[in-house]
Amino acid sequence: MSDVIKLISPVDGSVYAERPALDEAAVDRVVSAARTAQPGWAALPIAERVAYCEKALDALKAMNDDVVPELAWQMGRPIRYGGELGGTIERTEYCARTAAEALADIERTDKPGFKRYLRRVPLGIVMVIAPWNYPFMTAINTIMPALMAGNVIVLKHAAQTLLVGERLAKAFEIAGLPKGVFQNIVLTHQGTEKLLGSGLIDHVNFTGSVGGGRAIEKALAGTFATLGLELGGKDPAYVRADADLNYAVENLVDGAFYNAGQCCCGIERVYVHESLYDRFVEGFVDLTSQYKLGNPLDEATTLGPMAQARFAAWVREQTQEALRKGAKANIDTSKFEADKDGTPYLAPQVLTDVNHQMSVMREESFGPVVGIMKVKDDEEALQFMNDSPYGLTASIWTEDVQAAAEIGDKVETGTVFMNRCDYLDPALVWTGVKDTGKGAALSEIGFHNLTRPKSFHFRVEH
Repeated sequence: MSDVIKLISPVDGSVYAERPALDEAAVDRVVSAARTAQPGWAALPIAERVAYCEKALDALKAMNDDVVPELAWQMGRPIRYGGELGGTIERTEYCARTAAEALADIERTDKPGFKRYLRRVPLGIVMVIAPWNYPFMTAINTIMPALMAGNVIVLKHAAQTLLVGERLAKAFEIAGLPKGVFQNIVLTHQGTEKLLGSGLIDHVNFTGSVGGGRAIEKALAGTFATLGLELGGKDPAYVRADADLNYAVENLVDGAFYNAGQCCCGIERVYVHESLYDRFVEGFVDLTSQYKLGNPLDEATTLGPMAQARFAAWVREQTQEALRKGAKANIDTSKFEADKDGTPYLAPQVLTDVNHQMSVMREESFGPVVGIMKVKDDEEALQFMNDSPYGLTASIWTEDVQAAAEIGDKVETGTVFMNRCDYLDPALVWTGVKDTGKGAALSEIGFHNLTRPKSFHFRVEH
């Protein structure tokens, strides 16, 4: 009897979907099909592989009206925001435009009598272990460049977003992708660990928790598979004295509470120059108070439930700990009628009088709570921004590009923004430092991480 993976909807607690997990024999068939398909796929010209991916993107576009409410049922994002098609299009199209150049041979012509070049060759079977918070875009970050580079894909999606894997598989089926090149599988944690430890997977990309990343590293130990990890985050923002105050407030509120705060690079803590602090907090609290918490299938809802009740319980616990230690809650949560203990429905909260002895300023929240601290200068802000075990992004709000660059050089993150936040630019590499993980996605570096270099050294005159 196989295990059954159940998707519990945050909307109403119902079982929205359930699927049997693959047994060991079925996993063996998947891996065998992938290994058989990979050489033929890699032998196709890059332009043909890119064309298949573009056709799959067209299929996803055609599905979007059905996908948007499906996402709301699975992980709670309000339908008014339209799913993830925009980012999926932007990232796929950028990869398609740049694949040939990123994967082109690098010629060395400085030695007469020799033909020498470096070539990027595919790794083989790439396993993508995708998260529920941005279930299409996080998967696409690896799937599209990996396929364009000549790899084959085995996708294992989060239980919370089971149907996303099926949607992606259907899109590639509609595109006519050869059998075995893209396969979606459903596995238990134990089944995943067994597959990872088998030595049959060449590269793994995982987006998820720090604990999950450690478990995957442990499962892969001794296999020599390459690994990309995007793990936790506690992304800071620094509002300098010369910032455009209203613009900073508007963008940072959105950066903190979009997707109920369940964003890899969402804003979790804000440091504000003392000269702007009071006005910033006033504006931030006022705008936050205007969110409408409720059923994500309602067009009026701007803040949906968190994906699971236990995630909301963690944010409530962090908030209560901060309040016990002297923090001030600036949002009257009683005005958000849907907010109820024990449910995934959680009102947004803005905390002041916070410090770095509080979990809410140090440990990932991944929910609709943000702490705001006053700072006296760039040096103090930088000290606080770097006082974290994580390092995905940081944003600096200023009209001084030089100052942003100088501060950015010293910030311990994979990305530094000025006057924007919570966004992935596919032309720039997506990576992190410290406990946020290792590896890289997007840009030409993303292609390089999904291939290996091979040298050709020919003596043509002798």
